[in-house]
Amino acid sequence: MICLITILLQPTLPTTIIIDEPELGLHPYAIKVLANLIKSTAIDHQIIISTQSVELLNEFTLEDLIVVDKIKGGSTFTRLDSEKLSEWLDEYSLGELWKKNIIGGRPNR
Repeated sequence: MICLITILLQPTLPTTIIIDEPELGLHPYAIKVLANLIKSTAIDHQIIISTQSVELLNEFTLEDLIVVDKIKGGSTFTRLDSEKLSEWLDEYSLGELWKKNIIGGRPNR
């Protein structure tokens, strides 16, 4: 967490920051703090994170996400449709929809 905070609070940041699974090893409360820090940094900079964390995913909105699926050996990037998912989101969180494989982004068998 100290490294992530140091990266995200630098006075001069690169245009894009990419972080792979920043939630690993963090307490659930720290994940909330990290998500807020990512969101505030993302106001002026592009932040790309990859995650398999339901807790981290739940801290973001549908508009914040791009789902990546592997199709025929290539990566397909998809923005989620809020209209198609509105009924689901009335009852489930984003993390639950991911676990249920409603929004994609899960390994193929």
